[in-house]
Amino acid sequence: MSIAENYNIIKKELPSEIKLIAVSKTKTVEDIKKVYDVGCRDFGENKVQELLNKYDKLPEDIKWHLIGHLQTNKVKYLPNLVYLIHSLDSIKLLNEIEKQFSKCNKVADVLIQINIGKEEAKTGLNIEDLDELISEVEKCNFVKVKGLMATIPKGNEESCRYYFKKMKEIFDNLTNKEFKNISMEYLSIGMSGDYEYAIEEGSNMIRLGSKIFGKRNYDLNNN
Repeated sequence: MSIAENYNIIKKELPSEIKLIAVSKTKTVEDIKKVYDVGCRDFGENKVQELLNKYDKLPEDIKWHLIGHLQTNKVKYLPNLVYLIHSLDSIKLLNEIEKQFSKCNKVADVLIQINIGKEEAKTGLNIEDLDELISEVEKCNFVKVKGLMATIPKGNEESCRYYFKKMKEIFDNLTNKEFKNISMEYLSIGMSGDYEYAIEEGSNMIRLGSKIFGKRNYDLNNN
């Protein structure tokens, strides 16, 4: 099946309240246009440089999601570029987002990324550090937290559901509290291999790459 057909099939199967992010990292502008032409407007990129290389070659109404690890020295490129940053994972990064977006008088919408499996090879905030980060977010003027994101450890259905449940519990706990600059609108969990489980466990935002575009091409010279 074609890329467009893949997207349409998935989109038709999804409940209306689920936000689908087409993860276009390593994919060409031409491939992105094929998905755009059948109605997709939310695309996810892992690297700021790759997003910058694609941005001017694609329609202005695309909502770009920065879903990969964000280095502080790349934040300066993001005002006026991204719709949602999925990977807030430290106070240091929070402060840099606040600083750079304040220069443009823009508000950054972000998700807090939690390393729910405490994997050393993955970025994300340890759950023990969440309260401290939230306290710092409440002091900001140019950062708004819109929810949570996680990339769970690879595993079988049972382990996937275990981590998705844990994320939903954290999400619900925060939803029931009141904070300045924080609202639990999005729970961004679920990828190509496990998104059905994620939705059943409470996700309302999924990030699908290979399920739409096919296998990634890491030989592209745009990373």
